[in-house]
Amino acid sequence: MPIIDSAVYVDGHRIENPSSLDQTFEYMEAHGGMAWIGLLRPSPEELERVATEFSLHPLAVEDALAGHQRAKLERYGDNLFAVLRPARYIDATETVEFGELHVFIGTDYVVTVRHAEVPDLSRVRRRLEKQPDLLARGPEAVLYAILDEVVDQYDPVARGLQNDVDEIEDQLFSTRGADLTQRIYELAREVIHFQRAVEPLRDMVAALLRGADKYGVDIELQRSLRDVLDHALRQSEKLTALRAILDNALTVNATLVTQRQTETSLEQNDQVKKISGWAAILFAPSLVGGIYGMNFRDMPELNWTFGYPMALGLMAATSIGLWLAFKHKHWL
Repeated sequence: MPIIDSAVYVDGHRIENPSSLDQTFEYMEAHGGMAWIGLLRPSPEELERVATEFSLHPLAVEDALAGHQRAKLERYGDNLFAVLRPARYIDATETVEFGELHVFIGTDYVVTVRHAEVPDLSRVRRRLEKQPDLLARGPEAVLYAILDEVVDQYDPVARGLQNDVDEIEDQLFSTRGADLTQRIYELAREVIHFQRAVEPLRDMVAALLRGADKYGVDIELQRSLRDVLDHALRQSEKLTALRAILDNALTVNATLVTQRQTETSLEQNDQVKKISGWAAILFAPSLVGGIYGMNFRDMPELNWTFGYPMALGLMAATSIGLWLAFKHKHWL
């Protein structure tokens, strides 16, 4: 059984360290305490054993086994089922890695099912065990602590994305082209995926607060949940701002690329005009020289004294006339 940690708590204190699920169930019954079982990638048979003991809803169990679920909160009678999308920022690749955490909450149990190494729930457990007054408030306190940990871990992810956006802004007017466009698009996609993890969590906490009075949630826990909600709202606002900046950056970069292409095209047109102008100027003397170089017997200018100077003058006049015309049109 892939049990990461399993314990029974009474009045916020860990009283037993069962080595198997059977022992956990026995200690719960003997002491009337709360069980907290942490599983990592359990098989269907292993999760089914837990589901049978705690009467977990089949749809929730199916979601936990299938994985790849969106972040959500569902209530089945007195039991809660939450799907969370923890995240961490990978500096080496400048990308965001997402995990998946399923949490089953009942009146006297907490079952967590992880499909990735994040988040580190052992840290959450140690934190709660140092605060027995908070842990004594029951499974809702564990759910709060898990939510708080997931939201706290969003901070370094948001900072990493903010640094990437700052780099994009620095490069925007110095580097243009397909590479920068691709980087902006990839970063925008990371922000969108992160939003899909953060925004449902905001709605989940708000839903827990709306049902707090109905289900008798401790007032201190309600205050703590409001703090988590505020944190989630701030993260959501940051991501909305980052997404807007990236949308603008993509538009500006496209405009700059188009402007650069236009400038290049105009430069090429100028070069073509210059080449065409000089070709025409050089062609005029060649035409005159070619005509007078054909050496026909009956050409009237052959015996004319001023024929040669006239040919040279015609070449010069034609070239100068073309040069003045092209200069006037700014081709040269």
